[in-house]
Amino acid sequence: MTGSGENGAGTADRRRWRTELLAFLVLAFGVWPFVAVAVVGAYGFAVWMLQLIFGPPGPPSALH
Repeated sequence: MTGSGENGAGTADRRRWRTELLAFLVLAFGVWPFVAVAVVGAYGFAVWMLQLIFGPPGPPSALH
């Protein structure tokens, strides 16, 4: 009797392990690379727009 219960628990553990591994792989190689590229791209876009409005960084030009 206890043998069949342990077998069911082992199958459930194996299924949970496989589900968690699949979730990790999807997040690690599917979702997070796109999130990282989006964050870096958004930061670059924000810097670009700020430089269009306020000018490039550095000391002011000596035109006078």
